Amino acid sequence: MTTALVHIELTADGAPADSAAGLLGAAAALGDPVAAVTVAPGTDTADLATALGSLGAARVLVAETPEVDSVIATPHVSALAAAIEREQPGVVLLAHSIESRDVAGRLAVRVGGALAWDAVDIALDDDRVVASHSVFGGAYSTTSAVEGGLPIVTVRQGAIDARAAAVDAPAVETLTVEVTGAAATIESSTPVRPSGRPELRTAKVVVAGGRGLGSPERFALVEQLADALGGAVGASRAAVDAGYIEHAAQVGQTGTTVAPDLYIALGISGAIQHKAGMQTAKTIVAINTDASAPIFEVADFGIVGDVFQVVPQLLSALESRR
Repeated sequence: MTTALVHIELTADGAPADSAAGLLGAAAALGDPVAAVTVAPGTDTADLATALGSLGAARVLVAETPEVDSVIATPHVSALAAAIEREQPGVVLLAHSIESRDVAGRLAVRVGGALAWDAVDIALDDDRVVASHSVFGGAYSTTSAVEGGLPIVTVRQGAIDARAAAVDAPAVETLTVEVTGAAATIESSTPVRPSGRPELRTAKVVVAGGRGLGSPERFALVEQLADALGGAVGASRAAVDAGYIEHAAQVGQTGTTVAPDLYIALGISGAIQHKAGMQTAKTIVAINTDASAPIFEVADFGIVGDVFQVVPQLLSALESRR
């Protein structure tokens, strides 16, 4: 079985990012899933290896470099290049996150690979890796395959449901990495304030609000429903531009692309730019006073009504079921 190499992002506390499960699940369908992770020297990787094994990593390749916290992308590119030279994988998978998109592009140039961007599914066709994509605002589904060079695929977070079988005590191997040609360094960073909610890009439930909420104070209704469902809070660009919530919550072509199990749109008209970022959700529920709003074109369930009348009833029903 060929190796399917997976780049693992880490959270601030050193745990595998939420994207790791889907990536390793996809890798298991393509070959032998091998995780590659870059850490600072002296990091205790025992717990990390155990966590990755529980997600299906057959082996864990660890690259230690002091530049990992001070240089943008290059340490991860160097680590993956070293892993590719050693393993000769049939495919490399990365999350379609801001950080890993940067890594993927640089890696493709360094190793002469072929880049498949923002895949929502991935499979083998004989010996070829075939990636599926949702393009032009979700209006079309396409596939791409690599005819020459190593396939390097970024995978939309939340799009892959498959999970790999857990591996007890995966082998941990060390990669020797030399970081050269750093293009940008990190001078300072601001820790992300924990919100107590799931991360938007990987959340299983997303409740998003639009300009129809009317004000930042009334946007709190979105947060109440998200908290009741254990979900993340999203927003349309119009709501962000109106100052109802920060840009980090924006879902759409110029914001975050999400693929949750459940997406609830409150007061969102459904411009094509917004639909491009959410219409691969498994189930879409829309609540809007305008029966002709474009959001209803992609919704599985639609309610024509005032969110300030409908959502309180929904919250009451959820509370009664607790």
